Amino acid sequence: MSEFTHFDESGRAVMVDVAGKDDTRRVAVARGQILMLPDTLERILGGRATKGDVLGIARIAAIQATKRASELIPLCHPIALTRASVEFDHDKAASLIICTVTAETVGKTGVEMEALTGVSVALMTIYDMCKAVDRGMVMGEIKLLEKQGGRSGHWRA
Repeated sequence: MSEFTHFDESGRAVMVDVAGKDDTRRVAVARGQILMLPDTLERILGGRATKGDVLGIARIAAIQATKRASELIPLCHPIALTRASVEFDHDKAASLIICTVTAETVGKTGVEMEALTGVSVALMTIYDMCKAVDRGMVMGEIKLLEKQGGRSGHWRA
């Protein structure tokens, strides 16, 4: 990538014109993690969180967020997703939960922002549901792992 695409020749913010692009299958995979106290992780994994099924609710929040990314990010195109999937993994030794979101569409622009938004909202949902017992949770390592489709082709971190 050689230049920023969300600015015109005068430096004003613009929504990128994608009218000339072909519709292609586009996939993006993003990941992030949330570090917590070991007891918090045990409560989540054991289904003993006071507010209920933390990961189930975070999964729904992530899917909802992928569908609403353009409402949150000013220059992001509204996209009709064909798929959004959310996976959770955990590392007991490090006391963290890892969230991976895959977003997919057939269209003129990519779904990277949708996948990244899904991960972010999933982690914030975990925080919200568990903050009563662990206000020191730390979200991080949110990043794009892979994108496919479009003119730039396949990219992997």
